[in-house]
Amino acid sequence: MKKILNDPFNYVDEMLDGLCSAHPELYRQAGEGGRVIARAEKMTQGKVGIVSGGGSGHLPVFTGYVGKGLLDACAIGDVFASPSVDQMADAMREANGGAGILKLYGNYGGDVMNFDMAGETLEMEDISSTTVLLADDVASAPIDEKEKRRGVAGMVYAFKIAGAAAEEMRNLEDVTRIAQKTADACHSVGAALTPCTVPQAGKPTFEISADEMEMGMGIHGEPGVWRGKIKTADDIANEMVDMLVSDMKLSSNSRVSVMVNSLGATPPEELYILYRILKKRLVDLGVEIVMPLVGRYATSMEMSGVSFTFCELDSELETLLQAPADCAFWKVA
Repeated sequence: MKKILNDPFNYVDEMLDGLCSAHPELYRQAGEGGRVIARAEKMTQGKVGIVSGGGSGHLPVFTGYVGKGLLDACAIGDVFASPSVDQMADAMREANGGAGILKLYGNYGGDVMNFDMAGETLEMEDISSTTVLLADDVASAPIDEKEKRRGVAGMVYAFKIAGAAAEEMRNLEDVTRIAQKTADACHSVGAALTPCTVPQAGKPTFEISADEMEMGMGIHGEPGVWRGKIKTADDIANEMVDMLVSDMKLSSNSRVSVMVNSLGATPPEELYILYRILKKRLVDLGVEIVMPLVGRYATSMEMSGVSFTFCELDSELETLLQAPADCAFWKVA
């Protein structure tokens, strides 16, 4: 294992300390053991709070998207491990402005169980909450079993759009509706070329030959739909677009925001090589691309690979997507 670290078991805590030290105007640590990241300023009273949470290893997800027009607080676990119930409850307390809390996170068993229990804990403190799960990974289950799909980079759109609604001081029911609408509009697929290494494990999460890739692999190394020889960039992009388009009902009037996301090690140059094919394919379908995102938005440590996310927009979602937001990793002016 080659990583820049001290004790692997201090990896997450030292990372959070560094994050808050570098951006004290944006972030502060709170909660049990400092495993909650909240906005630097205290919660606005009367505003719906939005919280997320999950394992480390995916920056900017989850922690990085705490900020104005985005999340209010986030609970963070060890690398690829769910935060505890207490940490999630602490995040919810930090995000409590008296108007209720939206729990917005990916569809993973440990996160679901712990957030459900945290919500029950907060109910006893007279803090109400709702839940929206991201289940946007089209490779992880067929469309008729969408509730089984994993949540991946689509959650970035959900954080942004729901966060903008909350900043407008909308009520919990409306913020939840918009978050669910966004979650339903997001479709993602990924492809991996190399594994990553969890510091506490000290070995790669999976093995793959130097000349192989895996289409549809999840962000923790979950199995994809096929493994074989590495294809050209154009072939990879075309296959990923095919998978997304076949899962959606796009028309010549559709407006879609697209994300070409590095899973960690893939450089911007390769992302733009892929984007040119993605754009051509959508233009040929008569689809208009709105606010394309190309870069590192949801990673898996040092995994080499890419994910595409399509978020189909109507006028409501598009307006909220383009509303101001600010965090250390993404600014919308």
